[in-house]
Amino acid sequence: MATRLPSQPKVGMVSLGCPKALVDSERILTRLRADGYAMSADYQGADVVLVNTCGFLDSAKEESLAAIGEAISENGRVIVTGCMGSEAELIRAKFPAVLAITGAHQYEAVVEAVHEAAPPGQGPFIDLVPQPDIKLTPRHYSYLKISEGCNHSCSFCIIPQLRGKLVSRRIDAVLREAEKLVAAGTRELLVISQDTSAYGVDIGHEPREFHGRQVRAHMTDLALELGGLRTPEGEQPWVRLHYVYPYPHVDAVIPLMADGLLTPYLDIPFQHASPSVLKAMKRPANEAKVLERLRQWREICPDIAVRSSFVVGFPGETEQDFAYLLGWLEEAQLDRVGAFRFEPVEGAAANMLAGAVPEAVKEERYSRLMELTARISAEKLAAKVGRVLPVIIDEVGEPDGDGDIGATGRSQADAPEIDGNVFLRNVPAALQPGQVVNTCVEQADEHDLFGYIAG
Repeated sequence: MATRLPSQPKVGMVSLGCPKALVDSERILTRLRADGYAMSADYQGADVVLVNTCGFLDSAKEESLAAIGEAISENGRVIVTGCMGSEAELIRAKFPAVLAITGAHQYEAVVEAVHEAAPPGQGPFIDLVPQPDIKLTPRHYSYLKISEGCNHSCSFCIIPQLRGKLVSRRIDAVLREAEKLVAAGTRELLVISQDTSAYGVDIGHEPREFHGRQVRAHMTDLALELGGLRTPEGEQPWVRLHYVYPYPHVDAVIPLMADGLLTPYLDIPFQHASPSVLKAMKRPANEAKVLERLRQWREICPDIAVRSSFVVGFPGETEQDFAYLLGWLEEAQLDRVGAFRFEPVEGAAANMLAGAVPEAVKEERYSRLMELTARISAEKLAAKVGRVLPVIIDEVGEPDGDGDIGATGRSQADAPEIDGNVFLRNVPAALQPGQVVNTCVEQADEHDLFGYIAG
């Protein structure tokens, strides 16, 4: 007589916010899968819906509240987690039907809440089936989170209140995860945290044994080890560093990029350049030294791409401060730039600062900054026309009316979701996402490149 397996309750997930939150969502779903849950791609098929929220800016909170409302409306059985979980009273006042609310990276509490809302359907047969980790990104790239929290006290930020002080993961655990990801098909590792440069500070850069040798919990040691990873085919995956504060030891990773061990890319949150604004932000005001270091980095690794984000309209920002920032950007020649209009965030010290900048002025400054950085980007991309660059393929299209197939990829200067793309024409039908192909660049615009696979 055939044994009937118990039905598996289904969980839906809405994941909002930054890549760090996406990693949290992956870990939660992986744990739930191991506990006997199936995943639902829509509201109707889910026994319970998780909403992983973002609470960094008021606009992000509004998006999170809208997502909770939609999940309540479409399903009715909703558990809220993530950064906005710290505002449980606000959420419950607006959505009293929410089943449970937990804070950022509180994995055990989330899983327990799901168990209560929809008891797991695990049995002796399901227990024996090994369950793979769940990924919410394409198979060929993965985020590698190395720490939680942040020790900075920037006046515009409440991340330490939401996610706590810096807590670094053990170096051996990080490296084992990286090896596992690469063995499973990851061809690009994106190293993330709140402050990648500070990795290991909280644990005294504690060394751990890994493959018979001692490795420190330090950004430079981590970078060197990740640079030694190889795919099952013997190829070297791309390793991209995000959220890198420009501490002095960052200089040590630039030669690794020049030697091809790391992807020549740094994501550095400069936020501003004016010394007075940086002081009000409670951030290091060493913009002149940074310009010199940028020049040195480019001498060592000419192809290095530096991306950053900036805040315009910070309280007290004068026209002189903003002009200083524009001049600094002109000299810095950053490859990729994002900008944000200052938003007061509940609980942030910046809210108490004098000199609020009118919204119309913020908008005008934002437009001027984006116009400048778009011109710089266009000039830098135009200089790549005629070059052959490695490009990782993200998506392969369907044949058009003439049978031609196009593909979308990224150069080493482009992180997924936030930077530009490389659009390829006339690619072979056998091309697959995750492949790295040498691409001849034939055109460029302000943000993207266009070309074909080099023969």
